[in-house]
Amino acid sequence: MRIFIDEMRRMLCIVCLLIMSLMTNQASVAAQSASPSQAEVEEAWIDSMAIDSLTTAFDEELADMEEMEEGGFHKAIKKKFIEGNAGFMSLVALALVLGLAFCIERIIYLSLSEINAKKFVADLDEKIMAGEIDAAKEQCRNTRGPVASICYQGLERINEPLEDIERSISSYGSVQIANLEKGCSWITLFIAMAPSLGFLGTVIGMVMAFNDIQMAGDLNASVVAAGMKVALITTIFGIIVALVLQLFYNYILSKINHLTSQMEESAISLMDSINNLKKKQAGK
Repeated sequence: MRIFIDEMRRMLCIVCLLIMSLMTNQASVAAQSASPSQAEVEEAWIDSMAIDSLTTAFDEELADMEEMEEGGFHKAIKKKFIEGNAGFMSLVALALVLGLAFCIERIIYLSLSEINAKKFVADLDEKIMAGEIDAAKEQCRNTRGPVASICYQGLERINEPLEDIERSISSYGSVQIANLEKGCSWITLFIAMAPSLGFLGTVIGMVMAFNDIQMAGDLNASVVAAGMKVALITTIFGIIVALVLQLFYNYILSKINHLTSQMEESAISLMDSINNLKKKQAGK
């Protein structure tokens, strides 16, 4: 994919250079056929300066692509990072590092919380129907994850009415869901901060560009290029950081939804098992 993009950029640069060459040739032919006025001479001089600036920019871009191929992708990223104002880009990088730290912590926590809920509930149902409540509690204590925790809370109140047991399981389930979602608000914060910092860099780059124009007293492509480069690079990095964190965040949400559905199914199965046990005891 990167090779295809590089080839397309090379072709674009070549086409632009050809167009500028044709424009230069046409201007020279027109100058030879008629004697230009002073205004036409000044306009032609400004156009030639703009063409030279664009040609220099394209040459620098081609050199950057060649350096990327020769020196490696990480060196090119490092160069663009510095060109985008290293002090300001450090904030974008900090948002990426902190966001990834929260994402990795959540992924590890959620992965450790997953169990084979169907097998766990089936074993639990066998112990409950056999009247081995202590063994069922021991199984819940020895199993990690929110599914085992809510089942243990239900077994602790097995001698109470079914309505009280259901209310206890529902309340404790809300606590477990809150534990699963812990830290997700920070991830969403960094997802929002990254592009915002990029857009802030865009504004700062534009201010730098206009300030350079004011200091130079002339509108020149080379004068504007520095500020515009900072603006575009910071925006690109900010959007990339937001996209990376958004992918991790969606993966985390999918794991939370999976665990939540496991908790609900296990709670229903546990209530059915307790209800069947109470009916069995009442029949005796």
